[in-house]
Amino acid sequence: MLEQLSSPAELRRLPAGAMDALAGEIRRKLVESVSRTGGHLGPNLGVVELTLALHRVFESPRDAIVWDTGHQSYVHKLLTGRQDFDRLRHAGGLSGYPSRAESEHDLVENSHASTALSYADGLAKAFALRQENDRAVVAVVGDGALTGGMCWEALNNLGAADRPVVVVLNDNGRSYSPTVGGVAAHLAELRDGCGTSLFDQLGFHYLGPIDGHHTAALEAALRSARAYGRPVVVHCLTSKGKGHADAEADLVDHMHTIGPAGKSASSVGWTDIMAEELVAIADERPDVVGITAAMLHPTGLHQFARKFSDRVYDVGIAEQHAVTSAAGLATGGMHPVVCVYATFLNRAFDQLLMDVALHRLPVTFVLDRAGITGNDGPSHHGMWDLSLLGTVPGMRVAAPRDGSSLRALLREAVSWDGPSALRFPKGSASADIAAIGHLGRGDLLRGGLGGDTLLLPVGPCAHAALQAADRLDEAVTVADPRWVLPIDPALVRAAGNFRLVVTIEDNGVAGGFGDTYARALREAGCRTPVRTLALRQEFLAHGDRGTQLSEQCLDADGIIAAVSRRNDGADILPYDRYIGEPASVKVLRGR
Repeated sequence: MLEQLSSPAELRRLPAGAMDALAGEIRRKLVESVSRTGGHLGPNLGVVELTLALHRVFESPRDAIVWDTGHQSYVHKLLTGRQDFDRLRHAGGLSGYPSRAESEHDLVENSHASTALSYADGLAKAFALRQENDRAVVAVVGDGALTGGMCWEALNNLGAADRPVVVVLNDNGRSYSPTVGGVAAHLAELRDGCGTSLFDQLGFHYLGPIDGHHTAALEAALRSARAYGRPVVVHCLTSKGKGHADAEADLVDHMHTIGPAGKSASSVGWTDIMAEELVAIADERPDVVGITAAMLHPTGLHQFARKFSDRVYDVGIAEQHAVTSAAGLATGGMHPVVCVYATFLNRAFDQLLMDVALHRLPVTFVLDRAGITGNDGPSHHGMWDLSLLGTVPGMRVAAPRDGSSLRALLREAVSWDGPSALRFPKGSASADIAAIGHLGRGDLLRGGLGGDTLLLPVGPCAHAALQAADRLDEAVTVADPRWVLPIDPALVRAAGNFRLVVTIEDNGVAGGFGDTYARALREAGCRTPVRTLALRQEFLAHGDRGTQLSEQCLDADGIIAAVSRRNDGADILPYDRYIGEPASVKVLRGR
């Protein structure tokens, strides 16, 4: 049946009695495809019947269905004409999240959690203003995402209005990890049939709990919700990983996301080294505490929690709260280490700026998955953190080139008496590179304190810089800044001893290390030209990390091409070469 479905309309024509068999086909398709390509397996196995019911009751895209987080949208893709999963999350294949470029059924690309209810509020207002009162608005939100503050801001507005928004609460007791806090406790009471729903108190009509794996029951509840004409919460109980024994039994969510051939895609390499060193530091420093936002295992903080359970706090999907809570801990004499993905730091920038930095508090931010992350696509590339952190007074940012420097820099960060951050990429840590000397706070990796060209790579970009230097004829010095922000005055002074400086970073070109360094040289009156190699300031698609770095000229070939260009009088590579012009890669390479 699945292969014959090209649209939700065809699904609605199938008899109700066919749904169980179709659900079985979908689960087999998911396990087979995702085990081969990698991707989010557990969340999608848990919403098979729910997605079937949604598309049988509502008429997408006329009716708006918004998926919170979006990593559970694979079934939705299968039912809306996208069954070619052969290159799922790989370049040229389907995205692992809703994608407006793929289908009219994907309204928003909201792969950061806790946003769907706000989208739904706005959509319902728009439909009312346009007098399109026959269009339904549905937001599918998980119990984990419900721990995020934006959800409650939206619920506060939705419940007080008469607009007919259907909130489908997909309650499996988990986000990436088990759901935490008072929300989890209240939902547990509702599952047990105890007490009045908080949603009723907020102005919603509450339906549930409903068996989230019983298609007929789900359809009946959703039809009632649609007909009600007011805000409704449909509370659906589902099992993450349903139908796959390993995924259902997975208590630490290794099956939330899997790599090809079913291998766990949870933290490896860089994350493991950081986690191990943080535990060693915590052994020595009783004031060091850990904080994460529903990412205990992915950020490696579970190792800390295993040994010091009373010194680790998982606050749920609430990055803003995590940062200001860290500020409170620091004010109280502790040194918090906030472990988040680099992309999620964006969500708490105001708190970092006004609650941590304004008070010059000793909080260390460990930014996992910085730079190109690969298969998760534009919402997950950690390409904004250096640009944001560079605007924060008193902030220090370190970027380790390898495992050994990660350990050293983490210790330096935690010893700092103000705000600091440590950024590193996804995947296996780079091979150690020994320093041959020092340049200010940085390490000399090749060459001396003068010559033709100075390469300043950020973090693991050092490997590509050394490869390029070895292939170039000119006298090339490679120096790892280690602490990339603020700019080390020694790096500014050193620039005058070279014909050219090239900075290399996997952050957006605007406001990153290269931009900041070039400004420092101008302010110092240094006329040595700077060429900035960085990520184009655009939303980059999903694909292999190595390939994407090459396409962005952040490999040895790209560095060689940048060095080989004669000075054209510009301090940095023209900004417009990075804006909406894919051909700039070829131009820079001289092809």
